[in-house]
Amino acid sequence: MEQSLLVIKPDAVKEGHIGEIITTVEKSGLKITGLVMRHLSSSEAERFYSVHKDKEFFAGLVEFISSGPVVAVRVAGENARLRLRQLVGDTDPAKAKPGTIRARFGSSVRMNAVHASNPAEDVAAELSFFFEKP
Repeated sequence: MEQSLLVIKPDAVKEGHIGEIITTVEKSGLKITGLVMRHLSSSEAERFYSVHKDKEFFAGLVEFISSGPVVAVRVAGENARLRLRQLVGDTDPAKAKPGTIRARFGSSVRMNAVHASNPAEDVAAELSFFFEKP
């Protein structure tokens, strides 16, 4: 069984969508194998999103993800990473397919409700950021 990471971002936490997002994941057939709520500091956010450090949106991303608590969800299942990415939808909620998490709960490219690990080589590092044993 493959594992992946879903992070429910501060906008979705603040709006009270944690339960609906987790229910969507469970109804898709993916198993929840870990769950933690944390409020990331700016330095933790910089470390988590370090792959984007040279991009123009990095500072705004760090500011947003550290603006309130997040919920990290470890999921498992066959082809978990790809299935989770499909369930989450396009980064831009306006372009996301109807019914996807971002189409339902996101409001902009930055405030798009969730982060899902991608590409495959990022999964282990992102899981270990929130969980001791991925």
